[in-house]
Amino acid sequence: MTFSEAAAKRFHRRARFLFTQWKSPSNANLFHDVDAILLLIGEDDYENPYRKSVTAETWLLGMPMYQSLILLVPDKATFVCSGKKADLVESLKKGDKQITLDILRRTKDQEKNISLYEPLIEEIAGKRVGIVEKDKFTGKNVDEWKKALKASGKSFENVDITPALSACFAVKDEEEIKTMRMASRLSVSVMKNYFIDEMSTIVDEERQVTHEKLSEQTEGILDDPKLVKKLRLPVEPDNKDEVDWCYSPIVQSGGEYDLKSSAMSNSSNLHAGVIICSLGIRYKYYCSNIGRTFLIDPNKTQEKNYEFLLELQKKILDNIHDGVKIRDVYESAMEYIKTKRPDLEKHLTRSLGFGMGIEFREASYVLHGRNVRELRNGMVLNLSVGFSDLENPKPADKRSKTYSLLLVDTIRVSSDGPATVLTDGCSKNLNEVSYFFKADGSETEQQEKKKPAKPAKKETTSKSAVLRSKFRSEDQDEESREQKRKEHQKELFAKKLAEGLAKFADGSGNGEDDNKPVFKKFESYRSEAKLPQVREQKIVVDKRNETVILPFYGMAVPFHITTLKNASKSDEGDFVMLRLNFITPGQAGGKKEDMPFHDPNATFVRALTFRSADTHRMTQIYRDITDLKKEAAKKETERKEMADVVEQDNLIVVKGRRPIRLPDVYVRPQLDGKRLPGELEIHQNGIRYQSIKSDNSFNVLFTNVKHLFFQPCDNELLVLIHVHFKNPVMIGKKKTKDIQFYREASDIQYDETGNKRRRHMYGDEDELESEQEERRRRANLNREFKTFAEKIADASDGRVEVDTPFRELGFTGVPFRSNVLLQPTTDCLVHLSDPPFMVVTINEIEIAHLERVQFGLKNFDMVFVFKDLRRPPIQINTIPMSQLDNVKDWLDSVEVAFTEGLVNLNWSMILKTVLADPADFYRNGGWSFLTSGSDDEGVEDMSDEESEFEISEDEFDESEGDDESDFASDASDDSMDEEELSDSGDDWDELEEKARKADERKLKRNGDELPVPPSASNKKQRRR
Repeated sequence: MTFSEAAAKRFHRRARFLFTQWKSPSNANLFHDVDAILLLIGEDDYENPYRKSVTAETWLLGMPMYQSLILLVPDKATFVCSGKKADLVESLKKGDKQITLDILRRTKDQEKNISLYEPLIEEIAGKRVGIVEKDKFTGKNVDEWKKALKASGKSFENVDITPALSACFAVKDEEEIKTMRMASRLSVSVMKNYFIDEMSTIVDEERQVTHEKLSEQTEGILDDPKLVKKLRLPVEPDNKDEVDWCYSPIVQSGGEYDLKSSAMSNSSNLHAGVIICSLGIRYKYYCSNIGRTFLIDPNKTQEKNYEFLLELQKKILDNIHDGVKIRDVYESAMEYIKTKRPDLEKHLTRSLGFGMGIEFREASYVLHGRNVRELRNGMVLNLSVGFSDLENPKPADKRSKTYSLLLVDTIRVSSDGPATVLTDGCSKNLNEVSYFFKADGSETEQQEKKKPAKPAKKETTSKSAVLRSKFRSEDQDEESREQKRKEHQKELFAKKLAEGLAKFADGSGNGEDDNKPVFKKFESYRSEAKLPQVREQKIVVDKRNETVILPFYGMAVPFHITTLKNASKSDEGDFVMLRLNFITPGQAGGKKEDMPFHDPNATFVRALTFRSADTHRMTQIYRDITDLKKEAAKKETERKEMADVVEQDNLIVVKGRRPIRLPDVYVRPQLDGKRLPGELEIHQNGIRYQSIKSDNSFNVLFTNVKHLFFQPCDNELLVLIHVHFKNPVMIGKKKTKDIQFYREASDIQYDETGNKRRRHMYGDEDELESEQEERRRRANLNREFKTFAEKIADASDGRVEVDTPFRELGFTGVPFRSNVLLQPTTDCLVHLSDPPFMVVTINEIEIAHLERVQFGLKNFDMVFVFKDLRRPPIQINTIPMSQLDNVKDWLDSVEVAFTEGLVNLNWSMILKTVLADPADFYRNGGWSFLTSGSDDEGVEDMSDEESEFEISEDEFDESEGDDESDFASDASDDSMDEEELSDSGDDWDELEEKARKADERKLKRNGDELPVPPSASNKKQRRR
């Protein structure tokens, strides 16, 4: 075994740091002007592993090396140790900037070993030697040193430099911080994934387990390979031997509490009241610590005191930063208690913790009111805040009369801002540490009472939604059904009109002002002093502040990039013209015409043109401005995209029992990384998905669930549970409003060929048996997912109900780009089989309009207009005409008013007109202009105003030029005298002659010569 090159570099770097601190004039009093430092380390003392000499050796070498001696003099280190250890130290002689290393090898011959120490004693004789006075080791090397010192007859002055060594080790470098962060994560894993579950199970099952027993079980978990898997330890610790306990876990309950770090678990049974547990893990010899208080059926007073403890800890964390004195931190905490809760002052612990590192407790950095040392950036502290011997006003039994509260966290001192908590992975919020076992029975009874009501609701819904079959013998019934549907639609339209009039009667509720663009101020620089220095009259593109600085009458004037409309560059000979167009009021035809302005009557700069002979620079400026404009537009788009994303609350994990799980499910949209199965768990206020082979997980809270769907795998490849959110959330780095958990139903991996594994599973090669097995497997999947979905609904306390698509009512259409099956449910119209998913809530629909419903077409379209008129309509294209009656019946059955039309309408323009004055829209009949009773007029009017089909320019010009033509007058005369037109009509020759004369008169007015058509000349010859 040898030290790696990185370990060697670390040794020399830390040794040089120690020598620098030692010889620094500012630390002369701290080191007491010693001439050498002597570290004499004997045999390993398992009862007390935390000794300053061992700490110093571990800090230098990365590991303790017992039965050794280290003598440090400026720029030189001498090691006296056994042969194997000497070989290990020899490997430190590598890398740059080395200090001098002398290695003396001990042997089994004691006399020779004594002689090894003689040159060392000679070197330090009569000098001041720094030692750790408290460290009293035993061992052969210690005896040899004492004999050698006595035989030499020389002596030196011993000076205790323990505080100086503590000061050197207190500030951790990045490598130490990383190690302690990993140790903290290990402590969190043991607390979160083992102790909490074990403790809550013991309390829930009312088992008699002593504190000592529970402590031993927790301590033994690191030695049990099966239990280690349960901890979900971080992947990084490759060598599990580097993970050890700082001390035996401390478990306390039942009125007997000791909040000191040296406390021990007693032999009393675990009591279901206030339970305190603290534990610490060492990783690579660096310590961490965590402590939590768990409240079983707490009363209001206990909850109030615990919440104040959380507030006090947060206050202390805010006060801990670089340069603050420890005394000030303690005094500010006491002052906060005196101000907020003076009754708790006497119950506060005597200290708020201590420094921590290789040593679990650094005595020089205890957080109490008498310590005047300053905290520095990079220090790691064990913050321990608690109240002891509190009286319980409502004790449940004798052991509950008094209780204590304790919070312990490993924190890092930062240069600015509050301290960083390294053990924040284990929540300490009140709702996370409170357990209410007494309420379980009543809640279970309430859930059981609610269960029988569900089947009745589903049965009623399915009966009302199923369509009747059609036969040729039902022609008369069909007519009566059509008549009933029309009458029902008239009622729905009357109801919609009444609702619209009532909603917009007073002119409110149109929501136009809410959607109206708001003037947004842009600030390039807070003051003129912040403006960068621009030499000469040059154009400067300040990408950091998103500003273009332009020379304007000899001054540098900043223009924010959002005020720029566009930029153009043109070459004119040897010069380049750069034109900048700005956004100003009154610009027509642009996208920014609705851009609001603070004062539209102010004077605006519409455009600036610059001319330069430096073509290269102007080209670069043009490119920079264009790139900056694109980046600003991209940021604005991202901001609008994320505007409606909500941040979910914390998930309240189920306590006292294992959560209900659905294993081996996949998720869509897929999380970052490889596609892997995971587990879906039901908790108190939501569900959690956890991938089994990665740290990817996310929570879905019931408060944000709008719809919950279960789709069976009948005629589908997947069985799935689909969640549609009220507001979009971030899943990984993706914004989504839908999340889906599924499992593949088909056993494709065994169905391609008949291999051994298939025969083992299915018995033989018979197709009938394999089909039966397939049906059984699908039925089991449906049952498993449906049961889990119903349990989700039960856990939500009525906030979520399971909805199932009715496949028999489905119809095909194109909601996005592909033709898919759309299936109605009780409350929605959905497509869940493939992304992108579609979920349309029925009660949010204002009206449905069927487009392109005319004879001879194979397909029609359907548009859903929502009650929120600002929401874009959803259009479903290419629905087969054979499904028209089915779609109408379904819309009518779910109380959705619908209309028909011959052409596609421009809905953006229609809704814009409606939103301009909704009250006037409903006063004029509302959506009645879409009804089929006025198809011809309605379509004609809409085609002129709203339709996508427009009259061509040639026809438009011709119609304008015919205002005074004979043809126009003839047409008007014919239209006024219908009887004459119907009794006698002109033949083709007469009509053609009239048309020719009309064209002739038109051309004469325009000054053109009339060409004689060949047909007309032939007719004249025939008449002659």
